[in-house]
Amino acid sequence: MKKKPQRSCVSCRTVRDKNDLLRIVVTPEGEVAYDPTGKLAGRGAYLCRNEACITAELKKAARLSKGLKKPLTDEEIGELAQTLLGSIAENG
Repeated sequence: MKKKPQRSCVSCRTVRDKNDLLRIVVTPEGEVAYDPTGKLAGRGAYLCRNEACITAELKKAARLSKGLKKPLTDEEIGELAQTLLGSIAENG
């Protein structure tokens, strides 16, 4: 049986299957984006699919910035919050 890839949430540090987490990526062009497929090129970081982890991390964005190795602007954080919260609302 093949092992499923494991990743940890940058907010709560819980280790889960990669498919159970949301991936945020810094593209080679330097843009920060939500990666629903998990296949975009660039440096990635992961968050749990629950509102508590997303809102807690995006208030400070310290661990996310460290995981992505890029300081995040308030504008990028706001866009990510809308996108990620919208994604969990759609998918439940």
